[in-house]
Amino acid sequence: MRAGAGTLETAAMIRAQDRQAPPLPRASWRRGTRLPSLLLFAVVALAMLGSIWLIYSTLQAERDERAQVQRTDNIMQALGDLGRSVINAETGQRGYIITNDRAYLAPYELGRETYPAALARLKQLFSTGPPNAEQDRLMREIEQLADAKFAEMAKGVQFVDEHRIIDANQLILTDRGQELMDRLRNAMVRLEALERDTLGYAQARSTALELRIMPLLAMLAVIISLSLALGLLQISRTARAEAAAAHAEALREARDRADLLARELNHRVKNLFAVILAIVRMTGKGDPAAKGVVDRISQRIHALVNAHEVTQGAVESPTVDLRNLIETAIAPYRSESETCVIEGEAIALPSRLAVPLGLVIHELVTNAVKYGAWAGPGGQVSVAWRTTPDSVHLTWRETGRTLEATERGTGFGSMLIDGSARQIRGSITREFHDEGIEVIFDFPVGD
Repeated sequence: MRAGAGTLETAAMIRAQDRQAPPLPRASWRRGTRLPSLLLFAVVALAMLGSIWLIYSTLQAERDERAQVQRTDNIMQALGDLGRSVINAETGQRGYIITNDRAYLAPYELGRETYPAALARLKQLFSTGPPNAEQDRLMREIEQLADAKFAEMAKGVQFVDEHRIIDANQLILTDRGQELMDRLRNAMVRLEALERDTLGYAQARSTALELRIMPLLAMLAVIISLSLALGLLQISRTARAEAAAAHAEALREARDRADLLARELNHRVKNLFAVILAIVRMTGKGDPAAKGVVDRISQRIHALVNAHEVTQGAVESPTVDLRNLIETAIAPYRSESETCVIEGEAIALPSRLAVPLGLVIHELVTNAVKYGAWAGPGGQVSVAWRTTPDSVHLTWRETGRTLEATERGTGFGSMLIDGSARQIRGSITREFHDEGIEVIFDFPVGD
């Protein structure tokens, strides 16, 4: 870890001051290191808990959206059944009045039989949903108008049964039946519009929460990088405190203590990764519709874990090997059918670049598996890089499959790649060719 390297670099200075600096009280030294360690752990823990909360909120919003879609669909179906019942009944009633033939009463009888069930189904759907005064008022208005319309139609049928044809025709010629029908249609249209507004709100809320996940993951990467930097600062301060020790044995013990603290910090960060990954999976357990979201989140957390582990080399070398970083990201997908050619000279990058570079490579691999060269047989990925005194020029090339226009959008993965590139002051360009895609990534390696 980088912190261990900082401790070793101060060893010579500590030994030179071995006989000059008076020893510090042990209790004071422990208090000086315990508080920053607890503060650092608290910051990382709060970041992880915030991530868990947002992920849970996103999954819950998607469940609410699916439930609202089902409820709206059922309400539209019930409104349609109610409207068809009234139209069928009116058609049969008018046919009977005009022809005086009871065969025309079949649609009327059908509508009168299905109307109560459709109305009851509609009332039951609204009774189980969230309270809404306007919907309740419209529901009562629809029930009153439908009852009045069926009473008006029943009166016309009764007139014909009593051979009062003139009264029946006059009833049809009045505006009473048309007025009831128009008011009933208008109330049903307004009720449908309210339900669609409710569905639109649920969909907008779910979309807004999904869009927050991208900046959240970027924020997590920043927090983890800052945590490692704070850990390095803390260990550096510990090393300066150890410089005041009077004896070489005490200095060696303090240095061992610093290395142990660095490894403990690394261990705690990895444990927090494991905890959040387990909670994400348990949150989506038993919900097949949420599996896609859970899998995508889990893959990005795995990318952070892999990038973090690659940075943890020997304490004397606070660097990361570029080839090792790329091969670590590609290894889970590489096979005899998914071939990859990696070319480039050996280069050790500062470990601060590992996390954003790991995210970029992971997203490129994921896109190749889903849409690009590895989405079908015969595709190949090649990765090559060259260096200049201050920067690295990396080319990711896929051959074997042309991306469709719908697959070239700026989705979450593309936004994450661009955000990671900006984090290390790099630039990304994409070129789509007939045989595949070429991504060119330039980034500086200096301070």
